[in-house]
Amino acid sequence: MYALILVRYRRPLTEVETVTGAHRAYLDTLKKQGILLASGPLDPRFGGAWLVRVQDENPLADLDTLRDGDPFYQAGLANYELLPWNVMAGKDGLDRM
Repeated sequence: MYALILVRYRRPLTEVETVTGAHRAYLDTLKKQGILLASGPLDPRFGGAWLVRVQDENPLADLDTLRDGDPFYQAGLANYELLPWNVMAGKDGLDRM
């Protein structure tokens, strides 16, 4: 199963930028593990979005763990919307990633 994580900053961008390096390092780790498929800031930059791979059983537990590991979350800089996604069109392409 896949999921979208929408991240919305709750603090000024200047504060967010102090943790951005650690946040990106965390995302790099998730990418290397095959969990993160795509991510990036929204435009305008008031947050970001992640496309992730999660388990079919209890995807919300995986999503909580992913959120809890993010330095933005740990520093209280962002809110998260965790959305399990049952992909229909394009699933074969995602499965190959």
